Amino acid sequence: MGKIAVLFAGQGAQYPGMGRDICSVSAKAQKVFDMGESITPGIKQICFDSDADILSKTENTQPALFLTDLACAYALLEAGIVGDFAAGFSLGEIAALAYCGILSDSDAYKLVCTRGLLMAKCAEKHPGAMAAVLKLTPDTVEKICSEFKEIYPVNYNCPGQISVAGNAEEMPLFCQRIKETGGRAVPLAVSGAFHSPYMKEASAGLYEALQSVDIKSPKIPLFANISAEPYPDDGNGIVATVANQASSSVRFQTTIEKMHESGADTFIEVGAGKTLSGFVARTLKDVKIFNVSDSDSLNKTIHDLTEN
Repeated sequence: MGKIAVLFAGQGAQYPGMGRDICSVSAKAQKVFDMGESITPGIKQICFDSDADILSKTENTQPALFLTDLACAYALLEAGIVGDFAAGFSLGEIAALAYCGILSDSDAYKLVCTRGLLMAKCAEKHPGAMAAVLKLTPDTVEKICSEFKEIYPVNYNCPGQISVAGNAEEMPLFCQRIKETGGRAVPLAVSGAFHSPYMKEASAGLYEALQSVDIKSPKIPLFANISAEPYPDDGNGIVATVANQASSSVRFQTTIEKMHESGADTFIEVGAGKTLSGFVARTLKDVKIFNVSDSDSLNKTIHDLTEN
C-alpha cells in the first residue's frame, strides 16, 4: 500500500450533533472534546445539541469543527491508522497543526477559538460575500475577477470549481458575468469574505496570538493551504504560514496533487461531511478515498484498510 493522507474538513461542513457518535466509541475522541469543554465550557452542547443557526456562527463553527476533526483523526490513531501526510481545508489546517505535532492540542484549540472570533469580527466590520464558480478554468475566473474592484479568487477546490470572495454589492454583477462566459456561479451561505484581503486584520491578530505559543517542527509533512507545499520547519515560517492563511487563497486542488506526487494513494477525510472526499475524487483517479465522521464510517475505514 502507498502512503496515507489525512484531510481535515473545513467550515461549511458542520451539522448539528457532529462528534457525539465518535465520542461514544473512542476514548481518544472523547478526550479531545473534554479538552475543548475545559477551555470553553458549553462547546459540547453547541456540537451535540444546538441547532444549525447557532452552529453556523463563525465563532462557534470553528472550535466545534476543530474538535470534531481532531476527534475523528485520533479515533483512527487509536485503531492504529496513522497518516503519512496531512492537510486541512481552511480551519481544518488548525486541527492538522495539532495532529502533526506543530502545536499542542490545547494551544491549537485556543488558536482556533481566537481565529473564529477574529474572522467573525472582520466579517462584521467588512461585510462581504462568496460564490462558488463552476465549469470554468482558473485563468478565466481570475480574468473575470480582475474586471471588478474587490472580487478575489480564494478557494481553488478541484477541477471546474473555484470559490470567490469580496464586495457584496459587486457579487451579483460578477455572477452575471460568469453566466455570460458559460459558467455557473452559486452564492454561498457564509458570513464573510473569507480568505480574501477582507480578512487581513484577522491575519494580523493571529500573528500576534502566535507569538506566545510553543511551536515545534512537524512530525509528518503538513501541506499548507497558501503554498500547497509542506510547512516550513522554523518557527517564524510556521507563524507566518498559519497567520497569513486566513487572508490568503486555499490551493486545495494543487495540495491534493502534490500529496499524490509524494506517494499518497489513500485519502481519509476526517470530521464533518464528505466535501473534501469529493474534491479528491474530481482531482485524482485510481486512489482510495475514505471519510471518518462517526462510528459507522470509522468502522468501515478501519475494515477496508486493514483487510486489504
